[in-house]
Amino acid sequence: MVYIIIKGLFIGFLSSAPMGPVGMLCIQRTLNEGKKHGLFTGIGAVVGDMVIALLAIIAALGLGFSTEFIQQHEGPLKVVGSIVLIVFGYFVFNKNPSKNLTKLKEKTTSFWKVFISSFILTISNIATLFLYIALFARFNVIDSEKPFGYDLITIFFIGIGAFLWWLLVTYIVNKLRTRFNPRGLQIFNRIIGLLLIGLGVAGIITGSLMGIDIF
Repeated sequence: MVYIIIKGLFIGFLSSAPMGPVGMLCIQRTLNEGKKHGLFTGIGAVVGDMVIALLAIIAALGLGFSTEFIQQHEGPLKVVGSIVLIVFGYFVFNKNPSKNLTKLKEKTTSFWKVFISSFILTISNIATLFLYIALFARFNVIDSEKPFGYDLITIFFIGIGAFLWWLLVTYIVNKLRTRFNPRGLQIFNRIIGLLLIGLGVAGIITGSLMGIDIF
């Protein structure tokens, strides 16, 4: 059991560490709106990761609908996920951080909206499913002879590991936020927004090419 807990924590921490779109949003929201908004962004990602991890376990146990469906529709799904990314990037690019700095003690954005937006962004990235399948294979997580309850325990501690990562990120960024002035935050927002839009455009291009048969 201890080995299962350690593997779950490590996989959760490892899968969250790459600074992808959700990571950039977590940093941006922590700087603009405070530590709690950044942390709720991370929690949305945690729940999304746990859902994807469950799908990965189901797929790896032989109920292959998830992976088969995704492989057959990988191009369109990637395009949809990329459109979501572009929409997020657009709003981040146009967000005025100076307003949030003066109203930091007020509820600038609903925590539920922050949570849901991060959750949607996480589950829209189909590459995460394959990442978990690869990690489960690498660390021998899946065993059809084990009770399914052990897999649920693994998923729970994957969530704990991911949460610890986002807690660390928001803590560090929040400590540094006083070094940013409104102009610096605005530039940071636009850089993050452009990066998100760029990732989305690249995803649409590659996703569209997947639907083209090459003879």
